[in-house]
Amino acid sequence: MIVVATADFEVYHEVVEELRDRDVAFTTVEPDDALPETTDVLITAGEDVDADVPVVVADAEHVRRAVEEALVYLRGGEGRTIVGVDPGTRPGIAVLRGGTIVGAFQVPIERAAEVVTEEVAGDEDAVVRIGDGARLEGARIVDDLDDVRVELVDETGTTPFLGPGARGMGDVLAAANIALMAGEEIEGRNIEPTQGELQVIKSRSREASEENRAITEALARKVARGELTLDEALERHREE
Repeated sequence: MIVVATADFEVYHEVVEELRDRDVAFTTVEPDDALPETTDVLITAGEDVDADVPVVVADAEHVRRAVEEALVYLRGGEGRTIVGVDPGTRPGIAVLRGGTIVGAFQVPIERAAEVVTEEVAGDEDAVVRIGDGARLEGARIVDDLDDVRVELVDETGTTPFLGPGARGMGDVLAAANIALMAGEEIEGRNIEPTQGELQVIKSRSREASEENRAITEALARKVARGELTLDEALERHREE
């Protein structure tokens, strides 16, 4: 049983709402009250509560993380955070805590590092595992991550078969599989784009251009390295 014991009304309200949204059984007590015998994990806002069970400290801005940590304890697991990333123009991102998937995202590559950083914030043992496919996009994400352990994973076979109704889920499910696979720790990925990769970017720019004109190879190289977005490169191309 999860028990919530806090005098902080904002934290209390947010935690209770999150638990209800997840259909999790819980009870609430005053911080000075004795805990029920069925208590497995306690959520507080930092109050000094006498407890011989795991205590999770929540704040109003990170309630989801606190509830996820409490659920990990409830299931008897450990709270290590592992984030798997299936790189691409819209990377799939899966967040595991205690071996359980607690979050999934698919965002434009410009936001990928931001999302990953938010999910590992405050967890010194967290690890980010990124697939070795989509080399340029993967390198861009890795280079945008600071102060977190990153492992490069062989992503061969990580995308599962998708049955009816599962279209669009492949990248996120691949990210979950990547998170479960140990990789080689890396500091960064300095990759020079190939001519084929540059041609793909130039073709995408032609499709996105109102004038049906491809950007130059120099601009395509900047896009490949993450120095410019495709829209920014198109704007510069129009100005040249």
